[in-house]
Amino acid sequence: MLGYIARRVLLMIPTILGIMLISFVLVQFAPGGPVERIIAQLQGQDSTATSRISGGGGDFSGGSQSPGGGGDTSSSSRYRGAQGLDPQFIRQLEAQFGFDKPAHERFLKMLWDYARFDFGKSYFRDISVLELIKEKLPVSISLGLWMTLLSYAISIPLGIRKAVRDGSSFDIWTSAIVIVGYAIPGFLFAILLIVLFAGGSFWQIFPLRGLTSENWALMPWYMQIADYFWHLVLPITAMALGAFATSTLLTKNSFLDEIRKQYVLTARMKGLSERQVLYGHVFRNAMLIVIAGFPGAFISAFFAGSLLIETIFSLDGLGLLSFESIVNRDYPVVFANLYIFSLLGLVVNLLSDLTYTWIDPRIDFETREA
Repeated sequence: MLGYIARRVLLMIPTILGIMLISFVLVQFAPGGPVERIIAQLQGQDSTATSRISGGGGDFSGGSQSPGGGGDTSSSSRYRGAQGLDPQFIRQLEAQFGFDKPAHERFLKMLWDYARFDFGKSYFRDISVLELIKEKLPVSISLGLWMTLLSYAISIPLGIRKAVRDGSSFDIWTSAIVIVGYAIPGFLFAILLIVLFAGGSFWQIFPLRGLTSENWALMPWYMQIADYFWHLVLPITAMALGAFATSTLLTKNSFLDEIRKQYVLTARMKGLSERQVLYGHVFRNAMLIVIAGFPGAFISAFFAGSLLIETIFSLDGLGLLSFESIVNRDYPVVFANLYIFSLLGLVVNLLSDLTYTWIDPRIDFETREA
C-alpha cells in the first residue's frame, strides 16, 4: 500500500505541471490583461478595479499580454488604448506586474513560488492571495460541508428504502421527484426559494444576504448559532437538490446490486430477518461506493457548486472570488485558486481510493496494478 501511495503522489507532480502549463499558455493568448485594465482605468473606461501600481517590482509571474499588432515594437503598441501614453510609463507597468520577463521565465518563477506556497499579492487588492483565500474560506466551507451532510442524510435512507421496495408505488413517485430535482438547476431553484420565502412575492421568512445578521456579534452564543443556520437554510437547500438526487440513485442501485447476490440468499436461508440481512450483511458492501465518494462530493460542492449560489445569496466565498478574479484579470488569484483546487482534487482522489481499502480490506490496488 505504501508503494501505491508513493506512486500516486509522484504522479501528482506531472499532473499539476500539465494543468498549470496549459492554463498559463491559454492566458498568454487571452485578450486583455492587468496592464490594459490599468490603461482603461486611467482613461476613464474602467472604474471597477483599484490597482497596486506603486511599490516596486511585480510579485507574480503568470500574467498575460495582448497579442501584438502592427509594425510598431514599442511597449504602448501592444496594448489597446495605450496610444498617447508615455512608453516609459507602460514599461514601468509591465515591470510592476512582472511582464518585462520572457514567458518561460515567468512560468518557471511561478512554479518555484507555488512549490513553496508563495502566491504573491492580488493585483487589484492590497492583500496577499493567501490572506484573501483565508478570508473567503469560511463561507465556502459552510456551504460545502452542510450541503454534503444534508444530501447524504436524506439520500442514504431514501435510497435504501427505494431499493427494498423496488418497483412499488413508493419507488415510482419518489423516483419522479428525484428526477425532477436533478433536472432543475440549483440556481433556478434558489431564485424560486427567494421568491417564495425571502420576501420576493410571498413570505418573508428567511434572510436573503450573508451568513449572519448585522447585529450577530451582539447576540448571545445560542442566538448566534441559530442565526447562522437560519441564513444557511435557503442556499443549502438550493445546493443540495442536485446532489441529493445523485446520491439517492447511487445508493439505491448499489443496494440493489448487493441484494441480488448469492450471499444474501444464503443469509436468508439461515433464518436471518430482513433487517439483519440488510444492515448486517448488505449495508457495508453496498455503502462502499457511497461512503468512499464522500471526500470527492465535499470537494465538488466546496469549490465547484457554489458560484451561482454565492452570487444569488450575496455570499462572499471562494466561488465568487474566482469568478471576479477571472473577470478582473487578477491573475495571482486565478492561478493560486487553480493550483490549490487542482492539488486538493488530486489528494481527495487518493483519499477516496484509500477509503475503499479501509471500508473493504479485500480491495488491494497494488495487486490489481500488478
